Amino acid sequence: MTKLKIKSGDTVRVIAGDHKGQEGKVQKVLIEKNKAIVEGVNMISKHEKPSASNPQGGIKEKEAPIHISNLSLIDKNGDSTRVGYREEDGKKVRFSKKSNEVI
Repeated sequence: MTKLKIKSGDTVRVIAGDHKGQEGKVQKVLIEKNKAIVEGVNMISKHEKPSASNPQGGIKEKEAPIHISNLSLIDKNGDSTRVGYREEDGKKVRFSKKSNEVI
């Protein structure tokens, strides 16, 4: 299994695919599938049957997972960047390879 460098809560930009250029916050990372769910990106329509908790039912919009390789982290300056790891004060930290700042 590979090390995923994008974590939930990160702001990312889509760099490939139908949603190229869109930005959003990562809500959840699916480690087993190498995918992430990004807020407001890759929206799909899902039909829901009426139930006790949702008596109306109907068509709902929700986010679908997008592959990690199609995402790029956005640093504090608003630029897309790659992520590296280094040790500072005995702790492993992530840093932006473009600006060399700790994320």
